[in-house]
Amino acid sequence: MGLFERLKAGLKKTKDILRTDVRDLFRAGDILNESLLEEFERRLIRTDMGVAATERIVSKLREDHGGRTVDVDAIWETVRSELRELLKGDGTARWDRDNPLSPLAKAKSGPTVILVAGVNGAGKTTSIAKIANLLQKGGSKVVLAAGDTFRAAAVEQLTLWSERLGCDIVRKDSGADPAAVAYEGVTKAVEIGADYLIVDTAGRLQTQKNLMDELDKIRRVIQKVIPEAPHESLLVLDATTGQNGLSQAKSFSAAVQCTGLILSKLDGTARGGVTVAIRQEMGIPVKYIGVGEGIDDLELFDSDGFVEALFAK
Repeated sequence: MGLFERLKAGLKKTKDILRTDVRDLFRAGDILNESLLEEFERRLIRTDMGVAATERIVSKLREDHGGRTVDVDAIWETVRSELRELLKGDGTARWDRDNPLSPLAKAKSGPTVILVAGVNGAGKTTSIAKIANLLQKGGSKVVLAAGDTFRAAAVEQLTLWSERLGCDIVRKDSGADPAAVAYEGVTKAVEIGADYLIVDTAGRLQTQKNLMDELDKIRRVIQKVIPEAPHESLLVLDATTGQNGLSQAKSFSAAVQCTGLILSKLDGTARGGVTVAIRQEMGIPVKYIGVGEGIDDLELFDSDGFVEALFAK
């Protein structure tokens, strides 16, 4: 199955709402009045696109088509166009679709440090392995740092991935200081001339303050070795969480100064509309999407392709 077909399958839940619940609202010959627009707004929110994005789309429909006879194709072209603009923002247009590493910042010299955050169960550890796989395919030397020491399973899982990928890993026993792991990781990356260091971080601590303090500590110790690091701070977000994902994104973004998102678990149970909500309300670009459980199932996010898959039959 090609990427477009997998993306269509992953967006099935959102596509079904759009096709059977939202699109059927418009019938040729009707007048696009306020009553129809209000009902459209109510139904579109069910896709988890969020209030802000939905209001922007409805405003554009009101401006371009309000009070006129319904032209179904023209209305949906307007919706597609607005979604493309919402998702593209300022960043994705600069990405090279033929280069899956183009969304990632690169250090001017020495190792590039990528900090990865996300709640437990979001697919964070697997996403780290997928990124490492992408980097190694591009010829880069990668070191992993298993900094989610509060969850023993995370350390073991990342260790297994490092063995499968054949890359170095820095790890300590469960309960060890995550910042110490990060420091050893960045030191080792410099010593062996690695191109990238990917640092896993805690998915949950007792309080939000504890989480922010821990992540801030990790940043400080990394910067003792590489002052401008981390060069990327990526948040892994489970696409199946819907609007709950938005509150996760806000909390973790504040903690890690998030530069981009990885939308994981984009399968038929996901409401992919949350991608639009996050882009609109937070301005954080989605850089990658996980379209399966395999090590190669990480794809560069393409806003145009995402919207086309969302509306494809």
